[in-house]
Amino acid sequence: MSLFQNKYRIESTRLKHYDYSNPGWYYVTINTKNHKYYFGDVANEKMILNKLGQIVNEKWDEIPKHFTNIELDYYQIMPNHIHGIIIINDVETGYIPSLQINQ
Repeated sequence: MSLFQNKYRIESTRLKHYDYSNPGWYYVTINTKNHKYYFGDVANEKMILNKLGQIVNEKWDEIPKHFTNIELDYYQIMPNHIHGIIIINDVETGYIPSLQINQ
């Protein structure tokens, strides 16, 4: 870990020379500032979205309306972050990446 503004931080796991606009499946996590609980609470092992969490849910679902080459897979909104899988397809060639699991 390195220091940034006198705080320890985790190094990025992003590949330095990879173009993340390439077609593929991408697992993303978006955190709130200071990890503040903005989107709701967990009760009885279930996420209960508050009004802002409902807006996040609505806006996440709208992503493909704004980007025709994007598909959404599973996602989960948590109190202070969201996890999701975004699939980028190649519009020019029609290439749709498939999920390949090496066994």
